[in-house]
Amino acid sequence: MGRKRVYEVVKHLPAEELDKRIKKLEKDTRVLQRLYFIRYLYRGMSVEEAAELVGITKATGYTWLKRWNTRGYEGLIPEFGGGRPSKLTKDQKEELKEMLKERDSWTTKEVQELIEAKFGVSYSSWQVRRILKSFGMKYAKPYQKDYRKPENAEDSLKKHG
Repeated sequence: MGRKRVYEVVKHLPAEELDKRIKKLEKDTRVLQRLYFIRYLYRGMSVEEAAELVGITKATGYTWLKRWNTRGYEGLIPEFGGGRPSKLTKDQKEELKEMLKERDSWTTKEVQELIEAKFGVSYSSWQVRRILKSFGMKYAKPYQKDYRKPENAEDSLKKHG
């Protein structure tokens, strides 16, 4: 088996811009799917038949038809934003990242408490882990401490080994 080649990727756009463009095109493909649905109705198909062809439920088909009939093309454009805005601003996240660099390891709970104390924002532990992951930080579960293990276990093993 040959050696695997690793190719460098040229980052023509910042990751955020790339994500924005992906989100826009995903939105556009949703509009395209809805337009196909309407075209099938123009051709005389029932809502049920058209819905099946584009892979949606009958109920969704009726919703799209209603939106098309009341608002036309505009009614077919998905009405979702880009998700819920972050509770922390970009600057606050940068500040948090710098604060976390002051120590080697943090527990999720400690980071949660730090965010609460410093910025007055409360996050779930799940959300804190997502933020840490976005910083490129690794999440690991700590080893459990064995309460039976003597403090000098390593030294004791070295002597007897």
